[in-house]
Amino acid sequence: MPNLKDLKTRIDSVKSTQKITSAMKLVAAAKLRRAEEVAQASRPYSTRMNDVIASLASKADASSAPALLVGRQDAKAHLLVIISADKGLCGGFNAFITRAARKIIAEKEAAGETVMVYVVGRKSADSLGAEIADKTFARIEGIQGKAVFGDAEDIAAKIIEGFEAGTFDGVSMLFNKFVNVIKQDVTHTSLIPAEIGTVEEAEATGLEASYEYEPDEEEILKALLPRNLATQLFSALLESSASELAARMTAMDNATRNAGDMIDRLTLVYNRTRQANITKELIEIISGAEAL
Repeated sequence: MPNLKDLKTRIDSVKSTQKITSAMKLVAAAKLRRAEEVAQASRPYSTRMNDVIASLASKADASSAPALLVGRQDAKAHLLVIISADKGLCGGFNAFITRAARKIIAEKEAAGETVMVYVVGRKSADSLGAEIADKTFARIEGIQGKAVFGDAEDIAAKIIEGFEAGTFDGVSMLFNKFVNVIKQDVTHTSLIPAEIGTVEEAEATGLEASYEYEPDEEEILKALLPRNLATQLFSALLESSASELAARMTAMDNATRNAGDMIDRLTLVYNRTRQANITKELIEIISGAEAL
């Protein structure tokens, strides 16, 4: 039979945990609304930038197009930008990214490419551990949830520097895209070559109107492509931040509910054990009185 003191201690411990998970849920919920608004507000800009690049690319000379747009034909090395969280307690948010990263790395290596990783966030780097120890191109932590465009520009500048130095021939990005509070999609998108829309999509936005570019399409592309890279990275950081908060809020809500269920079960066991002890003592008293 369980000890009453141990049961009481465990109930108090679960109640303390429930208070913590409830507080974390409220904090995540308070931050989520702002993060969701910022992520959604960034989408039209990144989409419009993509459409502009698509419009310019359709007019530029393919033979002399910038390498940032078309990449290198003989790709031997690939850089994977992995965006995860710096903290845990957010359900499967980090695990999904880590699992997808392992799969992509395995596929690239099976195709004969050398894979390098640029890790943004601590959790996936810790989970992958020795698997990426000799593959890490760069690593940055502490910007999730408070990223500014300058952070994305710094990441983009380092990527461009490595690309121009020939360290890798292509770049892709892996992150969680915010859909709603209970759903976040693991998204893998190409950065180099740039993943741009079709001419038909550009026409739908009105960007295929009769415009004249000055100086010319190729020069504008050279100027816009680095900014587009930073824009796509910044948008991914915002999406990841909103997704992390949503995942944490959901996880802490579930944890709070589970703690409540556990408290109810333990309280029931405590009451039954207490009643059994009282009944046992009464039987002993009555038995003793009858013996006299």
